[in-house]
Amino acid sequence: QLQLVESGGGLVQPGGSLRLSCAASRFTLGYYAIGWFRQAPGKEREGVSCISSSDGSTYYTDSVKGRFTISRDNAKNTVYLQMNSLKPEDTAVYYCAVARISTVQYMCNMPRLSVNYWGQGTQVTVSP
Repeated sequence: QLQLVESGGGLVQPGGSLRLSCAASRFTLGYYAIGWFRQAPGKEREGVSCISSSDGSTYYTDSVKGRFTISRDNAKNTVYLQMNSLKPEDTAVYYCAVARISTVQYMCNMPRLSVNYWGQGTQVTVSP
């Protein structure tokens, strides 16, 4: 069975950093666009950042631009989300996901229509 396993979440103070990882097993990430999504309590799941499978183009939601960086290492079958200058409003469960799609903005904005597989999520809490 195909799997995406997130790691790297935790508790961090405002202004701190975390790096999330998403490792794929039993399939090759290189064929897919990859995205990071998050869901805070009482809110809908939102696309944070997505990266294409072909040209490495990226998309970031406005609230994380300049603070978060998505990257992929196809050799390690892993995708990363480097999160800097974290804020309390970044607190959420973070999920990685993959899609056989070329438009990363569409993937991030329309996950219900585009995502093929989801990871199980990792909690990120930003608090003093």
